[in-house]
Amino acid sequence: MGKRLGEKAGWIGGWTGAFLWSSSCPSFGWVQGKTPEGLSGLALICLAALLIFATLPWRHPRTSFWKLMLPAYAVLGLSVAWAVWSFGAADSELNWWSLFWAVPLR
Repeated sequence: MGKRLGEKAGWIGGWTGAFLWSSSCPSFGWVQGKTPEGLSGLALICLAALLIFATLPWRHPRTSFWKLMLPAYAVLGLSVAWAVWSFGAADSELNWWSLFWAVPLR
């Protein structure tokens, strides 16, 4: 049972934490009367959960780690785009230069 416990906790806990912010957003959409935005957000959360468990590294030991992470990163990026679409970027003063905050600094 204790085999690869750190890897399991890191994978499931890390990805769950990465998508934690987007799990509350669909309820905000419903409260604001934005049913399509809420339903699409719920679909993204379900897709993220499916991908987290479908790409478990210990079930795919011969697959490169980056290949396992790529689908979840794609859904994470899609979740950010969904949040901007759902809640509007006009009032938040977002612009294209804001994307540079996503670039990791060394």
